[in-house]
Amino acid sequence: QVQLVESGGGLVQAGGSLRLSCAASGRTFSTYTMGWFRQAPGKEREFVAAIHWSGASTTYADSVKGRFIISRDNAKNTVALQMSSLKPEDTAVYFCAADRNGGNIYRGTQFYEYWGQGTQVTVSS
Repeated sequence: QVQLVESGGGLVQAGGSLRLSCAASGRTFSTYTMGWFRQAPGKEREFVAAIHWSGASTTYADSVKGRFIISRDNAKNTVALQMSSLKPEDTAVYFCAADRNGGNIYRGTQFYEYWGQGTQVTVSS
């Protein structure tokens, strides 16, 4: 069992930056693919970014490519999402998720077994 706890959300003006962090419990974190997803009011949860267990490979949604960077520190059991050039449309609850079958990087929510409680990001115009 893995528990995930996100932090770092808040209110920021358009064009600003935020850094989200996700702390994971459990000894097997380093073998999991980790992802960030977000859900805006009235919308489905959508993929944002993911990183292979090794840290060697990442993938991003087109809407955030070039603005967001995902990273991980397996020694500290953490994964981060650095968000820059934020836009009002980035406003959502952001969730950290873990895929225990960490061989590939997937974008679908169905591949992730563990989820955090989410952290709110609000970007004002």
